[in-house]
Amino acid sequence: MDSAALMATETTAFAQPARGEEERARADVYSLIAALLGRPADERMLLLLRTLDTGGATGTQMAPVWDLLRQAAHDARAEEVADEYQELFIGIGRGELVPYGSWYLTGFLMERPLAELRTDLARLGFERDENVREPEDHVAALCETMSLLIAGEDVPFEAQREFHEKHVAPWMGRFFNDLAQARSARFYRAVGLLGEQFMKLERAYFAMAV
Repeated sequence: MDSAALMATETTAFAQPARGEEERARADVYSLIAALLGRPADERMLLLLRTLDTGGATGTQMAPVWDLLRQAAHDARAEEVADEYQELFIGIGRGELVPYGSWYLTGFLMERPLAELRTDLARLGFERDENVREPEDHVAALCETMSLLIAGEDVPFEAQREFHEKHVAPWMGRFFNDLAQARSARFYRAVGLLGEQFMKLERAYFAMAV
């Protein structure tokens, strides 16, 4: 993954969003967040984060959270991150956080938001991998879907906007805020702060891209 492409910046051309460097950066940030939340960050991921070139984010609203994530990776060890991930998202019975859209929107798992998501995924041409056990409304799966929608050259901009407004915006900002404040969060506190700030920029992006 190209670290330079991970530097999300505030857009200066909301009215005519182009599939250029900005779109590539947005897709890469979603992909990175998906990787960080889909499984514990291993030593390879931590090394990537430690060596991120954050120069491209200088002066933007993302700069402080990129710096926090890089420092968190410097301070972390893969074994400790794995334990933290277990406490946060798995636990005994359940973790400190439940990273699913249905849970945040209804208080229960496998509810109507998941059924609606599955309908929309099928309409967009996504097929469920039979080897994946997690429901499709897991935060990592939704971030990966957003990355694919943004990067897909044949996907109209309106498709990513509609998907974001329906399946991401209603709850994901709250999840990242909860993650940043979670009692068990150390390394993942920085991930939460990154995600929370990125969600704010995404809401502004879609609100102004008319």
